[in-house]
Amino acid sequence: MDENKQALVPKLRFPEYREAEGWKYIPLNRLAIRAKQKNRDQKIDRVLTNSAEFGVVDQRDFFDKDIATQGKLEGYFVAERGTYVYNPRISSTAPVGPISKNKIGTGVMSPLYTVFKFKDDRNDFYEHFFKTTGWHTYMRQASSTGARHDRMAISSDDFMAMPLPVSSQHEQQKIADCLSSLDEMIAAQGRKVSALKIHKKGLMQQLFPRKGETQPRLRFPEFHNADEWESVPLGRLLVRSPDYGVNAPAAPFSDLLPKYLRITDISEDGQYLSEKMVSVDMKPTAVNYLDEGDIVLARTGASVGKSYRYRKEDGRLVFAGFLIRVKPAQDKLLPAYLVNFLTTDVYWGWVAITSTRSGQPGINSTEYSSLPIPLPQGDLSEQRRIADCLTSLDILISAHMQKLEFLKTHKEGLMQQLFPPMEVVEA
Repeated sequence: MDENKQALVPKLRFPEYREAEGWKYIPLNRLAIRAKQKNRDQKIDRVLTNSAEFGVVDQRDFFDKDIATQGKLEGYFVAERGTYVYNPRISSTAPVGPISKNKIGTGVMSPLYTVFKFKDDRNDFYEHFFKTTGWHTYMRQASSTGARHDRMAISSDDFMAMPLPVSSQHEQQKIADCLSSLDEMIAAQGRKVSALKIHKKGLMQQLFPRKGETQPRLRFPEFHNADEWESVPLGRLLVRSPDYGVNAPAAPFSDLLPKYLRITDISEDGQYLSEKMVSVDMKPTAVNYLDEGDIVLARTGASVGKSYRYRKEDGRLVFAGFLIRVKPAQDKLLPAYLVNFLTTDVYWGWVAITSTRSGQPGINSTEYSSLPIPLPQGDLSEQRRIADCLTSLDILISAHMQKLEFLKTHKEGLMQQLFPPMEVVEA
């Protein structure tokens, strides 16, 4: 690669650098050196791993156990704090494998990983660059065609020949500082979302009776002198018996076919994952579609017990056969009240006991009908008060989650413009 062949300019540049020289690309092996020190005497027993999602982490924390067998660490590379680690294992979030900076301290890394250290300690700029896709094209071109389907096959020499963008140290630091400040905002927003979710979970433990109790520990003032609650089987609170979805395979999404809802299309917090949108190749009847207020429950597998409350804004949905639909009789049971109860520890304790099988866990429609629902006696006013309270929290959480996603999207777009385009580089 001729580093002087072409001067490169990113789409977005800070004002003070707009008249500065263009960028260059320089091979990684001129900016950094490989860390080849082996754990010869096994002096270090802390094994690190590089996760696409979490970066460099302690293996014991990540897997909750030691994966690498002690006594077999002599061939592992020593990775000091500040080194970078390339994991060749590919995934949906790291299509050519992740490169992450070790921020947690000295440990040892599998010899399958490539560990390297920049000659200049001021290298936060490259930590951000490796979170872009700017280096992916080179990796694909330099890797062997006979690679394993789950791992990149690239030699150490080819890896270290990867071209990296180089500008003045001041400009690089300005970019790093900008992106680091965005990272801090994203982290703070993420903590806010987590705190709100924890607050809601704690509130629900107070607003619904605990196992063996006949009333909640926290009641709104107007219900302090109301009667104790009763436990009613879900089947007695429905318009009709729970029913199963259609038994048909998913098809690629098409505007000409109905949208299809499967277990995998429901998030852990009960939201429809529209980015996974699929269709079903059939002519459904009206009964195959979900209606406002319907709730579906997963009936088998690791997701058993997961629930989703249908919303019109999700579009017309046909629900699949591994889901069971319940239609609350809304003069007895409010859907918003029920869907919140279906996230409580009491409910999940019932799921754990009821779903136990000799094989795969499962709960059928008859068993779901027997689910005990704690209800305040009398009219729906206390149900509605609880549902409104928790729904308002859901709206607040959703707003903060949208802000979090906006910040992430903003940073992603910013990074695409702060680095010059890689495709013009001939490696």
